[in-house]
Amino acid sequence: MTSHDELKAWVDQVAALTQPEHIHWCDGSDQEYQDLLDRQLADGTLIELNQQTHPGCYLHRSDPDDVARVEHLTYVCSEHETDAGPNNNWMPPDKARAMMREHFQGCMAGRTLYVVPYCMGPIDSPISRCGVEITDSPYVVVNMQKMTRMGTAALRRIEREGTFIKGLHSTGQLDPENRYIMHFPEDLEIQSFGSGYGGNALLGKKCHALRIASHQARTEGWLAEHMLILGIENPQGEVHYIAAAFPSACGKTNLAMLIPPAEYEGWKIRTIGDDICWMRPGEDGRMWAINPEAGFFGVAPGTSESTNPNALAMLNRDTIFTNVAVTADMQPWWEGLDEGTPAFDWQGRPYDPANGPAAHPNSRFTVSSRQCPSYSPQAEAAQGVPLTAIIFGGRRERLVPLVIESESWQHGVLLGAAMASETTAAATGAVGDVRRDPMAMLPFCGYNFGDYWTHWLGFADRADQLPRIFHVNWFRKDENGRFLWPGFGQNMRVLEWIIDRSTGDAGAVDTPIGKMPGQGDLRVEGADVTLSDLEAILQVRKDEWKTELDEIARYLDSYGNRTPEKLRQECERVQSALESD
Repeated sequence: MTSHDELKAWVDQVAALTQPEHIHWCDGSDQEYQDLLDRQLADGTLIELNQQTHPGCYLHRSDPDDVARVEHLTYVCSEHETDAGPNNNWMPPDKARAMMREHFQGCMAGRTLYVVPYCMGPIDSPISRCGVEITDSPYVVVNMQKMTRMGTAALRRIEREGTFIKGLHSTGQLDPENRYIMHFPEDLEIQSFGSGYGGNALLGKKCHALRIASHQARTEGWLAEHMLILGIENPQGEVHYIAAAFPSACGKTNLAMLIPPAEYEGWKIRTIGDDICWMRPGEDGRMWAINPEAGFFGVAPGTSESTNPNALAMLNRDTIFTNVAVTADMQPWWEGLDEGTPAFDWQGRPYDPANGPAAHPNSRFTVSSRQCPSYSPQAEAAQGVPLTAIIFGGRRERLVPLVIESESWQHGVLLGAAMASETTAAATGAVGDVRRDPMAMLPFCGYNFGDYWTHWLGFADRADQLPRIFHVNWFRKDENGRFLWPGFGQNMRVLEWIIDRSTGDAGAVDTPIGKMPGQGDLRVEGADVTLSDLEAILQVRKDEWKTELDEIARYLDSYGNRTPEKLRQECERVQSALESD
């Protein structure tokens, strides 16, 4: 129980509505975790994996109709539709609450109601924020224990501060026709019904850490972003921290856990986080950042010794897998692994290629960040880490060069607002369609993008040592479809230039779209890239960029009078530079 009167009253109200058989206040202890595992093993919610090869590892198979986020059923219920913006689905708060109340009525009958107090970020960090999730899913509880600082310490902070994010979740009957994720930003509240899947059910993740937190951050003067945070330590022991935003399928986790190439002897990567970054200006004028999460909820397929050996190495113990396949001796398996053969697919059927992939393409692993070989203890630093640079990136086969440095903070915000990736025929039926995903926040910003960009621009007046902003693109191809840049660990070469530019130790050339490496500015010895490839990947095709800037201007205009004039002016400045160059 708790001494917090508002929290007690809320739990009582939810219990009266949902009618659970039992109420359990979670303390986050190891014993509680084991008891929850035992309960789920007994009822089949979890399946024990090979404890000789994967001690402490378990498999969860979700309902086949409940395997991913449901963006079309995710709503931002602000009082006014214009505050949610065209980047969000909107529903009036009163209507949403009435509808959700009907769904929650009696939904926990025969179940246990779990009260899950949690802290997003280090317990003693001033940047951290707390929440309480009420759920009827023990699977959610064990995942929240890995993904957040969950339990008694979080509850004590809530009692001291008096405030918390309210999150109410029930799996309901897992009916896809009655599945909703509602966000009430003005009330700092989340309601989720009808799903047991990750981002729909682990309310500390996208719901709190991005949609609600982005709104809260705007009010309180900080930023909640869909970004990795990594530290780069050079042979002299100097560490620079970088935050980076990428849309899906652009290698965010791989970059967060990068292993430098052989030519970078003595360099080390320190992983702070792979998905979410909260940052605010410090008293020294620099931007300080924390990873609010305590674990990784990563996509399994494609994770291998060649793509991300650090990620693979942390999955051999104390991991919860969701919707992966298994081998005959009950080891987890997914497409991309170099060893093993699937015996049963993600639905538990004997593996048959005619049924599709063995592991669901969105199958996941949940694991503590501390198990990552490149984990940095600075992930628990109360003050966070100071950012040297911020990187935006997308997947563009032709247009966007390998790396661009912004001319100013304002120009950097434009680079982020204009972020885009090209779709594939498999996904959309048309190769090369450009999907704008500003700051990689399209599914996650809890309010109008126009206001969001205004908030970003405002930091230029609030700090005098802001991080330099860059844009990268690892995915340029030649006319034959061959990648011009080797990617993965070789991206270290670009990171080195970014750091050196931020500290004044590297050269650059001016182009109409920003500063770029000149000849000899990138260290490419030993990389599988020719001089002609490098020249091509750094080429600025002015006519194509004029078309791109016109499209960016139209996109910005789609947010009407909410689009900040400074951003329009910056777009016009780049357009003029292209015309006059």
